[in-house]
Amino acid sequence: MNQESGECWKVQHRFVEMRSDWLTVIGEHLQDNCGQTLEYWRVEKADSVVILPIQSHQIILPPPSYRPGLSKLTLDFPGGRLPSGKSPDVAVPAILQRELGVEATAISQLIALNSEGWPVNSSFSNQKLYGFVAHLEPTPPIKANYLGATYPATSAGVHDLLQSLICLQCRAVLMQWWLELGTSK
Repeated sequence: MNQESGECWKVQHRFVEMRSDWLTVIGEHLQDNCGQTLEYWRVEKADSVVILPIQSHQIILPPPSYRPGLSKLTLDFPGGRLPSGKSPDVAVPAILQRELGVEATAISQLIALNSEGWPVNSSFSNQKLYGFVAHLEPTPPIKANYLGATYPATSAGVHDLLQSLICLQCRAVLMQWWLELGTSK
């Protein structure tokens, strides 16, 4: 058996499965590569899409959103769950419309930061994150009721934004953009 692919790990018994519209929680007993039986819990969730919007050399964020896991408002990039069967790039215009009031025609360039998706928490979940950068036309500007914050798309702006951005998925998208594309601008 190929130990690197995980083929030697076997599900012995699934003892619970709870489904909702948001996620499925599964409890299983697994036999590991040494023959030991372990209790393991995992979550199956829809993949997510996070978009870093840039308009007129400004990184745009929508108003803070309430996050039940933290019991507080947080500043985040536009994002959401990927509908089943849809490709990540197809979800971007609807997310930008919902969170920033941006029409699809206002997206001048869409750059995928990853094509396979990054595992969000591979030990616990199957969820993957797809990151995008959306360059928006300079006009029309984002309406005030959709605007939470702006930061210059510069080294200093990214540094300042990292002081306010606590979402790890958002931070990953920002840092990947900065590593790949931000330094060439």
